[in-house]
Amino acid sequence: MQIFVLDPGLEHQPIAPQSPRRPRFLLTINIKQPRLAMGKCRPGSAPVLTDSKADVLQGTLDLMVLKTLEALGPLHGYGLARRIEQVSENLLHMNQGTLYPALLRLQQKGWIASAWGVSENNRKARFYTLTATGKKQLAIEARNWERISRVMGRLLNGLQEA
Repeated sequence: MQIFVLDPGLEHQPIAPQSPRRPRFLLTINIKQPRLAMGKCRPGSAPVLTDSKADVLQGTLDLMVLKTLEALGPLHGYGLARRIEQVSENLLHMNQGTLYPALLRLQQKGWIASAWGVSENNRKARFYTLTATGKKQLAIEARNWERISRVMGRLLNGLQEA
């Protein structure tokens, strides 16, 4: 897998992945057509270049999934993806190659649990729920995100708020 670190105005060249089992994810921001796409770069295929690109902060997707499950209760992967897109007013686009590895990782950490069930259209689907450990982690992650957001706000506003 080739990983591209994208920065406006710089040459876009592949770099070595962090490890074969932990790919980096990219958050794509298109200024002209505001829609964010989260996904991995596949070998032999360069991502479509847009006006602005940025790396996703580590754990952002985890926080979105945990909060969505807390708010809505058990959901299947497709439902999670659609809800995140809906809440973001379609600025985020979740693809399977990003969401399902994150769900597996969260499940392995014990933050979510899954069970097979039947979806609203009578199809077999894996439903995900937030665990007690996941609720605790959500509180920690939310506090961290709020702290980082305040810092970024101060930095972006020229350190006016001290």
